[in-house]
Amino acid sequence: MRITVTVDGTTYSDEVEPRTLLVQYLRERLGKVGTVVGCDTSNCGACTVHLDGHSVKSCSVLAVQADGCEVTTIEGLARDGQLHPVQRAFHDNHALQCGFCTPGMIMQAIDLLAEDSDPEEQAVREGIEGNLCRCTGYQNIVRAVRDAAHEMRPGAGPEAERVSEATMGTQAGVHRS
Repeated sequence: MRITVTVDGTTYSDEVEPRTLLVQYLRERLGKVGTVVGCDTSNCGACTVHLDGHSVKSCSVLAVQADGCEVTTIEGLARDGQLHPVQRAFHDNHALQCGFCTPGMIMQAIDLLAEDSDPEEQAVREGIEGNLCRCTGYQNIVRAVRDAAHEMRPGAGPEAERVSEATMGTQAGVHRS
């Protein structure tokens, strides 16, 4: 079956086997290996991407279901060498250990912030509960999401995936120790 999908701003048109999972298409056909395969059962959330601006576990979506859609992967968040505010907050707060869950966790956090631009700690924990981390204990992840919320304008959503150059310019010189 032929699909046309826009991934990280580039449009692709490919023949795919109807039973190909979106995660397989992204990794194997397009080389988007930042989208990792964790459990293959949609339990861990490591494969989370945005499909038309909302987070989905790409191991539970067929590539043909993404036909005509826009997909954003972890590779599509940074612009002109500048990390997305959520990526930067994860880095600044040491919100990772092994890093395996981090791409999916970041993608889920962006979706959470689109729904609640200033979530309390419990709301963050509930918002990321479908994404598992076996290393960190979540404290730094929660802190990172809350820090990112304070740095981002209200309603993160798809607009935040395309962070403006003006916003990037004001944030580019900020470094934490």
